[in-house]
Amino acid sequence: MSTEGSVKPMAAQPSPENTLLSLSEEVNQRSLFGEILDWMLAPLLLLWPMSIAITYLVAKSIANQPFDHALENKLTVLSQQIKQVDGKLISQMTQQARNILRADDLDTLYFQVKSMNGMVIEGDPNIPPPDEDEKPALGNLQFRTSSLRGVDLRIAYAYIEIPNGSLTNEDTAEVATQSAKSNRQLVLVQLAESLEKRSNLANEIIKGVILPQFIILPIALALVWFALSRGLSPLAELQQRIRARRPDDLSPIDSRQVPEEITPLVNSLNDMLGRLTLTIDSQKRFIADAAHQMKTPLAGMRMQSELALRQTNQEEIHRSLLQLSTSSEAATRLINQLLMMAKAENQTPSNRPLERVNLNELAMDVVREWIPASFSKRIDLGFEQTDEALIIFGNPIMLKEMLSNLIDNAIRYTPAGHSVTVKVNENQAQQLAILEVEDNGPGIPLAEREHVFERFYRILGSNVQGSGLGLAIVREIVLQHDAQITISENPRPQDKQFPGCVFRIYFRLNPFDDFISESN
Repeated sequence: MSTEGSVKPMAAQPSPENTLLSLSEEVNQRSLFGEILDWMLAPLLLLWPMSIAITYLVAKSIANQPFDHALENKLTVLSQQIKQVDGKLISQMTQQARNILRADDLDTLYFQVKSMNGMVIEGDPNIPPPDEDEKPALGNLQFRTSSLRGVDLRIAYAYIEIPNGSLTNEDTAEVATQSAKSNRQLVLVQLAESLEKRSNLANEIIKGVILPQFIILPIALALVWFALSRGLSPLAELQQRIRARRPDDLSPIDSRQVPEEITPLVNSLNDMLGRLTLTIDSQKRFIADAAHQMKTPLAGMRMQSELALRQTNQEEIHRSLLQLSTSSEAATRLINQLLMMAKAENQTPSNRPLERVNLNELAMDVVREWIPASFSKRIDLGFEQTDEALIIFGNPIMLKEMLSNLIDNAIRYTPAGHSVTVKVNENQAQQLAILEVEDNGPGIPLAEREHVFERFYRILGSNVQGSGLGLAIVREIVLQHDAQITISENPRPQDKQFPGCVFRIYFRLNPFDDFISESN
């Protein structure tokens, strides 16, 4: 048997790089409170300037409406001052009309009345005319934004027909419906004012909106801070409850005393505590069983050594020393198996090195190691394999230990003169590699086949020395490699008194992707 388990691996010392990495992870650790606060404040601070920009656009639109309405009224007054006398367009604008057009001294007001032949009848000749695509229908008033001498202007304009004689309000409505008469002339009337008053009104609206926000925003932040503190208080209470527990208290946490959102976390923690309890109980049972099993060989060795010290006859001393050697060999084997059992139970995907293993070559190497032991018991140890290499992924050392325990178990229980055969087969349909150990021993009753994999379990009446750990080690290694093991009767027994049994282990062929995903 391999003695790999007798060497206790030294604990790996953390390197300076790993220490620095762990320290940096601790420094970069963020609190849940800060994370929630960031995700709440970041959108708020991002939306705040956007809301100011939208408010400014809305304020400008609100400010334009009353001023545009006033500009429209002034344009109506201006158009009423244009007359046609004997086919000639003249302006009859009085000072009173000019005062109406200029209601205050804050804004600069420009106006223009222009005939279709390009002659300016009244007003500022520098006001630019509308583009062709901006021309409104006859009698319709439109607005546009332009500039004059570096001043931004809001311009109201319309095309109006001027009849002969005096133009009254009733006549203006009639002109709108009789544009085809030849005695009417078409004029462009434009009235423009600077945007200063509009900008001032929009700014006042913005100030009225933003200034209260500067007061409300700190209050809102304080309320958010208070709400988060209150909302996360159950986590602090749960932390205090866990800290107040005794070190040996692994009882489940009462999930009824926590909020609904934390219940899945508490349930997961309870599951982990349950698994930890089972592991600790298993370790306690293992230590107790190991201590009990170690008492017998140690007591025997002490008795044989004391007996040898009292003997004076050389033959008796020699016999006692032989018994002492046998007992020490049994104790050594038991200790090795205990260490191997502990190693097998603590194998995890993170510490289990995976390699490409040729199952044919591995089985052949193990069989060669057991040939001397089979000769000493006069047992025919055979080996059968497939022609093609069967590749699996696993830990070669653990796989060899598993097969060694199966062969050792078979040789121990097989009578002299019988045979033990190790076979490697393949199930191509299911993509499985099959490892078999076939013996011609007394066999295992059907009711005992599940129990033989338990630690320190021995079938009564077997009369074969052993620790009861070999098959338990086999099961752990099989489980670590995501394989399956079965026990059945030998289909070709050599003796009716010894039906024998066959241990079959099923491995997945080329499970590279599965093993890699588990390792990661």
